[in-house]
Amino acid sequence: MYTRWYASIMSEKIERPFVHILFGARQAGKSTLIKSLLPPDALVIDFADPGERMRHLANPDEFKSICLAIPPSNKSKTVFVDEVQFVPLVFDAVQHLYDNDRHRWKFILCGSSARKLRKAGTNLLPGRSFLHHLFPLVLSEQPASSPSEKIFPLSLDWPEKRKQKPFHEWTIENRLAYGSLPGVVTADECDRPNILESYSAIHLEEEIRRESLVKDWGSFLRFLRLAAVESGNILNYTAISNVTGISVPTVKSHYQLLEDMFIGFFVNAFSKSQRKNLLSTPKFLLFDTGVRNSAAGLIPSPQTVIANPGPIFEQWVGIELWKRLGYTGKGRLFHMRTKDGFEIDFIIELADGSLIPVEVKWTETPTASDAKHLIRFIDENKKSCQKGFVVCRCRRPMQIADKVTAISWKDL
Repeated sequence: MYTRWYASIMSEKIERPFVHILFGARQAGKSTLIKSLLPPDALVIDFADPGERMRHLANPDEFKSICLAIPPSNKSKTVFVDEVQFVPLVFDAVQHLYDNDRHRWKFILCGSSARKLRKAGTNLLPGRSFLHHLFPLVLSEQPASSPSEKIFPLSLDWPEKRKQKPFHEWTIENRLAYGSLPGVVTADECDRPNILESYSAIHLEEEIRRESLVKDWGSFLRFLRLAAVESGNILNYTAISNVTGISVPTVKSHYQLLEDMFIGFFVNAFSKSQRKNLLSTPKFLLFDTGVRNSAAGLIPSPQTVIANPGPIFEQWVGIELWKRLGYTGKGRLFHMRTKDGFEIDFIIELADGSLIPVEVKWTETPTASDAKHLIRFIDENKKSCQKGFVVCRCRRPMQIADKVTAISWKDL
């Protein structure tokens, strides 16, 4: 059993007398994580099982009746519901049971889509619940060998005294090619492309069809492939509309659907600059480089990636930063580009208002020219920005300009 960074945090939080809701993309390891934390006598209800799902949909009172049949005791009975978005009325039953006796049951609800719940007007139990999010593996869960001392300010430290069994080390080329879904990372190399193809061709189709929001499946598949190809770029809704034959409002709706299913995320444009010619359009990144490659019609492999590694490397760094901010809640992620070509790949705005600009370069030998935009950004934001970073493949941290340090991806 490999160790997940979020395991100790969730283990501590689920002891508190609230309903716990865990969201995340399919195959991120949600069920495995929760089941590793459940007591042996926990009641498990899995709505991914069609029979289970149909029984509860046909009889909305069944869930409440099952819980009430559990004899009261001096210890809360743990009830784990997997793929809860398929039977949204369970949330109302949980609220009723929780409000009547918050100590009799300990509810843990797990889902892979927020769209169905929001569309159904589902009550997500405000004031009664803790919301959790599990992501694919972060770097600390699958560390590289021989890292330098951590100097990047958004590092994820393991909780003290936590026993660790990290996932197997990978080269950066493997990470870019196959991504960081646990099931892909632990699979034999020959099986990884097939798993990713299945994910993008079968899982996404099945999940999206269940959402019942896509009327023209063929046009959506064209959109999905183009969204994967364009992952990491600034969005151009009109261009995507022209290529796919889908209206601009529908293109925007499709992107929102991907975000609601935790398959992608927006990186908004940074707007707190004095520059007058800022672009205001966000970027959109798929949540995993392996899924991105497969959805784009590529055969995931290091050989495929190495043909043009820079853009995928930039996406990998952005995804890693997004996951860390999602776990820690310490800030937000932005990008910056102006009409005259000035660009910062990623800007982290921490909760205290301080800014950390990040440029991503595939090079092994970074120079001051790689830091020129960072230098200008730091100079223009002296009060809130003290240091910038170039993430690359250098062997050790290097000071390449005043207030700019180049670090290896291993040291991120």
